[in-house]
Amino acid sequence: MDLDRCRRYLLARIGLELALAVVIGCRPAAHDQDAARVEESFAEPRTPAPTVVPMETPLPARSGSWWDVPYPQPFDASRLGPPLERLRADGNRLVDPDGDTVILQGVNISDPDKLERGGHWHRRHFEVIREWGANVVRIPVHPVAWRGRGKDEYFELLDQAVVWATELGMYLIIDWHSIGNLATELFQHPMYQTSRAETYDFWRSIAFRYQGIPTVAFYELFNEPTVYNNNLGTLSWDEWKAINEQMITIIDSHDHEVIPLIAGFNWGYDLTSVARDPIDHDGVGYVSHPYPQKTTAPFEVHWDEAFGFVAGRYPLLATEIGYMAPDDPGAHVPVKDDGSYGPRITDYLAKKGASWTAWCFDPEWPPQLIRDWDYTPTEAGLHFRSVMQGRVPTK
Repeated sequence: MDLDRCRRYLLARIGLELALAVVIGCRPAAHDQDAARVEESFAEPRTPAPTVVPMETPLPARSGSWWDVPYPQPFDASRLGPPLERLRADGNRLVDPDGDTVILQGVNISDPDKLERGGHWHRRHFEVIREWGANVVRIPVHPVAWRGRGKDEYFELLDQAVVWATELGMYLIIDWHSIGNLATELFQHPMYQTSRAETYDFWRSIAFRYQGIPTVAFYELFNEPTVYNNNLGTLSWDEWKAINEQMITIIDSHDHEVIPLIAGFNWGYDLTSVARDPIDHDGVGYVSHPYPQKTTAPFEVHWDEAFGFVAGRYPLLATEIGYMAPDDPGAHVPVKDDGSYGPRITDYLAKKGASWTAWCFDPEWPPQLIRDWDYTPTEAGLHFRSVMQGRVPTK
């Protein structure tokens, strides 16, 4: 017998008043306990009544609840002294506010996360770079380090770099340091693993954080695009161009003064597609990584074909150059050289009016510019330091 039929039975047997008492859960009269047991035998199982918390006693908030996470905050410019002059792209030149051409020469540091873990993330590191004559520092941010340290803690490192570089009169290039195919989201090594969504969010976060800070002059959107002999799938220039333009759109919504830098194929070496179909955005620059074994003699002719021609129309920055002897620790393709590459590449870039940053101001990341943490220069370090200090004139 279902509950409704039972209720009709009770109405007939004990009357309307008692039946209503049973239906609403009131305690039946003692002389009608048998009727109550009939009702209870067909009722749905009862659950204990919840504990009622008085309105004047609010529930305690959990520490770190997702709804308590604050919105991102921009970099506090009050931490800086006199700001550096804002650079901009004007045709094929980098210029200052007076329209005068600016040539940048500097170094790559290793990832700030690595430096901090090793006890080498401090102002002195930047001071030595400035003593070498540099006026720009490229900061490679590896996706694995960005995720592992977390956005807030990583920003603490980058904020320090902005303060130190401003105090020392050096510009910064922030580089999303991945190697691989961002279209297929396949990469050369786990340290470079990322995604389009993470990459877009990285640049949204960076551009919001450092909007209006002239020291942070460049954003190198992706370090070295490559399909790795199709091991990472395929990537057309049209696809790569569209991905870069999406990144630029995101950056531009926060900061339309910073200069985006775009790399070409073959591990950031080949910019030939720019000749027929450049990025559809004003105020950008292009980068190449012309290591010594990327081509053969005649080097200057091949460099012109691969990337040098860009300097006639757009700012060109060689954001990774460097070399080492074949028997030096960590020597590998494409950086092995007998030493002739150093003068050749700096002379070539000077003739093109191109800027550059040498790799790498860390004794553990080849090709190294320093041998130890006393900042003893390598052979390559001696050459690039001499050029930056003006002691070796370029031809």
